[in-house]
Amino acid sequence: MNSQELPDFARALVVVAHPDDAEFGMAGTVALWSDRGVEVTYVICTDGAAGAGDPEVDLARLPEIRQEEQREAAAVLGVREIHFLGHSDGGLRVTDDLRRELVRLIRLHRPDRVVCQNAVRNYQSIFGNHPDHLAAGQATIEAIYPYARNPYAYPELVEQGLQPYSVRELLVTGTESPDYFVDVTSTLERKFAALACHRSQHPPGVDFRPRVMERLAAAGASRGMAYAESFRRLSAA
Repeated sequence: MNSQELPDFARALVVVAHPDDAEFGMAGTVALWSDRGVEVTYVICTDGAAGAGDPEVDLARLPEIRQEEQREAAAVLGVREIHFLGHSDGGLRVTDDLRRELVRLIRLHRPDRVVCQNAVRNYQSIFGNHPDHLAAGQATIEAIYPYARNPYAYPELVEQGLQPYSVRELLVTGTESPDYFVDVTSTLERKFAALACHRSQHPPGVDFRPRVMERLAAAGASRGMAYAESFRRLSAA
């Protein structure tokens, strides 16, 4: 895209591994969507208990703290509903249970568009290869196809009234070859405000903004955008 997103859809589901992943990966885009009437729902797969940037944080309360921070960040972006799946931070795996949970949420919310993390190892940067991110991406893609649309997959969900559903489109963040760019210049400060809510993850005295701005500027440079978030776009219909 060479301009700000003008959404032609009503509902989006964002699936990520950890609290703060959505803010780093797609907060500017989410803010644009929310401002233009899209109902955005978050799914956070892990409890976020495996680490913190603040050495003074109460580790015993870290999962609770991270949920609180995620709710604050989501509110900044206009996201009203969050599902915390509570899987082990650092131990997320593509299991039948995880796929079933994601299929249930896809059938429940019936999103036009799903956003997830990259499921394929990225050799451009070591930091794009957290095992939890890869697992969350792979499980989401599998949930979209073939499971969510298959009437014979997870019949217990059909018995609960959750009918098969086909997602229209998938956006994948963190890929080596993005082909879909959203100009987030107008929502950059909202992105930073949402990221700042994740206080437990920021080492005292360290400013995360220059690193984020550098990455967004690099993504937008080839598209004539000051700052852009980038994705791989797949039709799933």
